[in-house]
Amino acid sequence: MKAKRVSAVARKEFLHVLRDWRSLGIGIAIPLVMLFLFGYALTLDVDRVPLVVWDQSQTPASRSFVSGFSASRYFQLVGQAQGYGEIERAIEARRAVIALVVPVDFAGKISSGRGASVQAIIDGSDSNVASYALGYAEGVTRTYSNEVTLDAVRRGGLPQPASGLDLEPRVWFNSDMESRNYIFPGLIAVVMMVIAALLTSLTVAREWEVGTMEQLIATPVTCGELILGKLIPYFCIGMLDLLLAVLVGEFVFHIPLRGELWLIFASCSVFLVGALSLGILISIVTRSQFLSSQIALVATMLPAFLLSGFVFPIANMPYPIQLFTHVVTARYFVTLLRGIYLKGLGLRLLFGEALFLLAFAALVLTLAHHKLRKKIE
Repeated sequence: MKAKRVSAVARKEFLHVLRDWRSLGIGIAIPLVMLFLFGYALTLDVDRVPLVVWDQSQTPASRSFVSGFSASRYFQLVGQAQGYGEIERAIEARRAVIALVVPVDFAGKISSGRGASVQAIIDGSDSNVASYALGYAEGVTRTYSNEVTLDAVRRGGLPQPASGLDLEPRVWFNSDMESRNYIFPGLIAVVMMVIAALLTSLTVAREWEVGTMEQLIATPVTCGELILGKLIPYFCIGMLDLLLAVLVGEFVFHIPLRGELWLIFASCSVFLVGALSLGILISIVTRSQFLSSQIALVATMLPAFLLSGFVFPIANMPYPIQLFTHVVTARYFVTLLRGIYLKGLGLRLLFGEALFLLAFAALVLTLAHHKLRKKIE
């Protein structure tokens, strides 16, 4: 393998990318659009849940109870109801997700120490939001109940009961509990996987379709030199995309980076070689730009989005699907990036994921070299 021939092929591919604004757009503009779009739109946080209240008691006690909901960042009081009919219409019109019905005798039961029941009506159309809303409502109610109990003890002149268990939660790695901090590193992996395979899936197929492959076959360039020369320009574009993604995460979304920056670029370089080689392999096998682009989308986007743990936890998937995720490279790169970004882990704990990416890159690169033939069939 001669560096001069590799650089000549790489220079040719660089010129093609620079002259073709569509390829450049796919390589740089689309990743940025995806980062901003998913970074702002995709969130797993459930807060500001729309709430309506039917307060039949209309007493200071009931208003104090309702204020616990309206003062919480998890609920947004959108209106008062005067009956079940209004509650039903508000939920059907999606103006509210949860409704509270405070009974008439609420204050009397609270003051007498008998305990009062409050009805919560929840729209279960979205089970995820409904379960979160129910948990938040139970938390606010529990806090109010504890305050009422302590107030009754103080008014009775009794000593404050000692708590049998004092729970002090401490959140590690993502102390703000923001889903964006968890999603963004995985989003980088998904974007890099999809874009890398899409870019290189057109390279060899384009040579066959426009008729320039015959000219390359007539040159002394070997198959390995041809593949390496075509990988270099897109590898550079991929590393530029990674740099832009890190800058967007730091200065736009303020994603905490607790690990080493060099480790991110090192692991991404290995991942990029594998993803780019996969695109080259698809392009070699299909020899059609349209077909290779479609196969690249199916082979990269669907597994990267659904089976990498990017959004959906792998542990919640059926066991056969969990087994299949072990061959999805994006799964290991998502784990790498999240470990470096959120936990500051090093290769000592992420060695298995890094080794898989290295093995995958070597395997796909070898297959691409084996499949490429310098002859007209």
